[in-house]
Amino acid sequence: MLEKFYPDEYLDSAYDIDFKSWYDKGYRGVLFDIDNTLVRHGEPADERAEKLFENLRRIGMNYCLISNNQLPRVKPFADAVQAYYIENAHKPSKKNYLRACELMGTDSKTTLFVGDQLFTDIYGARRAGMTNILVKPIHPKEEIQIVLKRRLEKIVLYFYQKKRKPE
Repeated sequence: MLEKFYPDEYLDSAYDIDFKSWYDKGYRGVLFDIDNTLVRHGEPADERAEKLFENLRRIGMNYCLISNNQLPRVKPFADAVQAYYIENAHKPSKKNYLRACELMGTDSKTTLFVGDQLFTDIYGARRAGMTNILVKPIHPKEEIQIVLKRRLEKIVLYFYQKKRKPE
């Protein structure tokens, strides 16, 4: 039951991912959540985010931002990092994950998803058939509805990590 929310990988940060290695494995696109995945909630793209996307361009990896946030939040961030974007994505619906693949010229098997929430980001990526990486939230200050979901996520992550540990 809980397995449908389990990430394929769980890392400390989106900035810890070896995207060249994923490219070498045949992945050609990356979808990113923005808030608390790349920057603190509501903040603009910073130098670290800009360097990440420069590195992706250098590798040859396509990328798209997919956010449940609205256009005034998503477009300026996307413009700053020169990214395709989908705002108001209705995650975990798989529709816009697949639409993002179309924008990048990839498919669900050659696209990696990176996000910080299990019940929207990871569950949606799994529904779309994408390899996914859960990252720890950048900052603990979040909207109340997310704080409540984080409590449930802790339960799921407890069982995920228990299952992943060798006996």
